[in-house]
Amino acid sequence: MQVKNAYTIFLSMTTNRSPVILVVDDTPANLLLLTQLLSAQSYDVRPVTQGTAALTAIRTIRPDLVLLDIRMPDMDGYEVCQQLKADEETAQIPVIFISALDDVEDKVRAFECGGVDYIAKPFQPLEVLARVRTHLALAQARKALEAANRELQRALAREAELARMDWLTGVYNRSHFYELARHEFAIATRYERPLTMCMLDVDHFKQINDRYGHLVGDQVLRAVAQTVAHQIRTADSIGRFGGEEFILLLPNTNLPSALTLAERLRVTIADLQVHTDRGIVTATISVGVAERQSTDTTIERLIDRADRALYAAKRQGRNCVVGV
Repeated sequence: MQVKNAYTIFLSMTTNRSPVILVVDDTPANLLLLTQLLSAQSYDVRPVTQGTAALTAIRTIRPDLVLLDIRMPDMDGYEVCQQLKADEETAQIPVIFISALDDVEDKVRAFECGGVDYIAKPFQPLEVLARVRTHLALAQARKALEAANRELQRALAREAELARMDWLTGVYNRSHFYELARHEFAIATRYERPLTMCMLDVDHFKQINDRYGHLVGDQVLRAVAQTVAHQIRTADSIGRFGGEEFILLLPNTNLPSALTLAERLRVTIADLQVHTDRGIVTATISVGVAERQSTDTTIERLIDRADRALYAAKRQGRNCVVGV
């Protein structure tokens, strides 16, 4: 009774399949011997007798390992390996050359074209099995490391994204918004492009908190922020400026266009119904809009003018838009 090697057991536990090994040899006796030897170890062996057929099989079944003869009538093993390594989709598949050619030059050429090992014929079965196990294990370890690195990169990207976001509303936090705003302000100033800022405030927000509680107030803030975020262009940005105040950055947008957007947002929020445990809650917003002027030497000056426009909107009774 054959006993599975440790690597085969590990791979079957993690992938629910046996390792696939492509054996390429134009000598029927060698092909049969290698197929029987490897199949007895529970490997999934796919035998082929020609180089062109090997390339087709590699691209179709994506084996875990290739045992490759050098001397073949249609295409030698060196060329097969070179084509395999030139293709990004198959370049990582390990190739063990197995050949009657035993000169140093032949071995060096095999490694230079991408082989990971070289077994001389006549081969010893135990040596073949040992080298196959080693290179399958190395390939699996490489795949596991690459997968771990990809997951780490995704985790770092998620962490970086979270560091830029306001935890409550899901829009940019104040510090990251300032980074974006300074960058866009520099571009607009250098190339004389329009740039507009909007400051918006949820009207009478304290009354919402007092009447419904802070959890409902948080829900209203999220609803307002996300509604606005879905109404603006991908080139635009929204950030939470503080409390119930939000700020919009509108690159390549002049004052009339920004006022049109602000009015649309005002109407949309006024029609918004926020479904909460305390019932349906509605809110309105006041909006101040300011376009960059030549006298705005810093982004802070532009934001300050938008803020003053917001307070003008509040003085006019709220639920309105004022531009400067």
